[in-house]
Amino acid sequence: MAREYTLVLLSVALAVAVGQCTSQQPQLDRQPAVAGMFYPAEKDELNHMLELLYARAVPSGSRAAPLALISPHAGYVYSGEVAASAFNQLDPDIRYERVFILGPSHRVPFDGAAVYSCGDFLTPLGRVRVDREIGRELVASHSVFTDRTDAHLHEHSIEVQLPFLQYRLKEDFTIVPIAIGSGNPRTCARMAEALRPYLRPENLFVISTDFSHYPSYEDAKEVDGRIARAIVTNEPTELLREMQRSESEGIPHLSTCMCGWAGVLTLLTMTENVPGVSYEIIQYRNSGDAELGDRSRVVGYCAIAVLQEHGERGAVELGDAERETLLAVSRDALEGYVRAGDLPAVDASTLPPSLTGGRGAFVSLYMQQELRGCIGRFTSSGPLYEVVRELTVSAASEDPRFAPVSPAELPAIEIEISVLTPLRKVESIDEIELGRHGIYLVDGPRSGTFLPQVVNKTGWTKEEFLGHCARDKAGIGWYGWKDADIYVYEAEVFGESDLGRRVLPKRASP
Repeated sequence: MAREYTLVLLSVALAVAVGQCTSQQPQLDRQPAVAGMFYPAEKDELNHMLELLYARAVPSGSRAAPLALISPHAGYVYSGEVAASAFNQLDPDIRYERVFILGPSHRVPFDGAAVYSCGDFLTPLGRVRVDREIGRELVASHSVFTDRTDAHLHEHSIEVQLPFLQYRLKEDFTIVPIAIGSGNPRTCARMAEALRPYLRPENLFVISTDFSHYPSYEDAKEVDGRIARAIVTNEPTELLREMQRSESEGIPHLSTCMCGWAGVLTLLTMTENVPGVSYEIIQYRNSGDAELGDRSRVVGYCAIAVLQEHGERGAVELGDAERETLLAVSRDALEGYVRAGDLPAVDASTLPPSLTGGRGAFVSLYMQQELRGCIGRFTSSGPLYEVVRELTVSAASEDPRFAPVSPAELPAIEIEISVLTPLRKVESIDEIELGRHGIYLVDGPRSGTFLPQVVNKTGWTKEEFLGHCARDKAGIGWYGWKDADIYVYEAEVFGESDLGRRVLPKRASP
């Protein structure tokens, strides 16, 4: 009898290891695969290491609880501090219904993504319960998901995130572990469609990825910085474009910009048109920063938090000195980037809190009273001064309507900054106040915006304001606004020519 029972258990384990989970199979917990290699296998030693990592981590400075985190998955001696900085953004007292963890399948290539639903995950710190019901529901309802288990049994990308969650969160949580076997935008779009209904405050998404693999220390900092900046735009196409650019430049020894890029692209596809969502870079390091690191061949690590601002905030009301400082930051960024391809450093400790808190903004460049470039972001977190620096560079170099600004044009360029309040959805266009509200139209994947000052510059009626935005900005036709979601926001607008006065363009509108 004992021999028969042993054979049954072995046959079940073999079936699960290479096959699928079913509700009829006994629970088979996923055992630690990299304990003792990526992190300590003993509970006390692991707790002590996590204590040290969290002590060095970047403290939480966000006003909102993260919807998602991007965290590295290398050995803790290399990436542990960055991972701790990511999870340190969580309120330890918050209770999440479930944590979705998306990581790449390094060892087992396959099409789609595998959801583990055979049992729980075990770590030296104890049991992490798996939401088997949600896992099976995803597999049953969406063909992009499979319940194969071989992608999970020896995979580290999900496992190494768990001790950080166990150490940080006081309340019990369940996980939905998803190993992504193939990376292509269509697969990511299908995963995003399936997971989007779960993107809400009571859930947390953790995207497990390292950044550049094996370039030199300085090359890694350059590539990883560009990739991180692409991510915080919250635009999937921008990430794909930057990855293609970086991987086509012939950077020595660069094998990939991100091993878990499919998970990041899935997240961006989920959040792209969600109002109030912003990405905030928390910390960057690479393996060359570790005591044992080799700077000739490194792997990059970046912690990023995804936040969503709820509710409405009032007017910005910056003082004249704050406006002048922000315009000076923008001018320094413009001159430094256009003349030398570099951004001058800013000492944030000298700036007032109003410029280091989170706000969305637009930066518009004018030359001889004509628009020369305009780029904006509805982000509601991250330092305002840094947002303005980045948008200044983008307005000068990335607005598709214009060629990049040349050094010869700089003396004639005038800068205008619009600091935004968070988006608020309106149910009727009667809520829109011309000259006070900017509008943001969203219809599926298409969207477009006009700043509040556009009406003052054009003299449009409300219907013209909406029609031009729908047709010219969102590309959904003149009357497309009638079927679109409409959001409003306010802006404090000031420019270099004279604080409080706006430079009026004769042609294009921002």
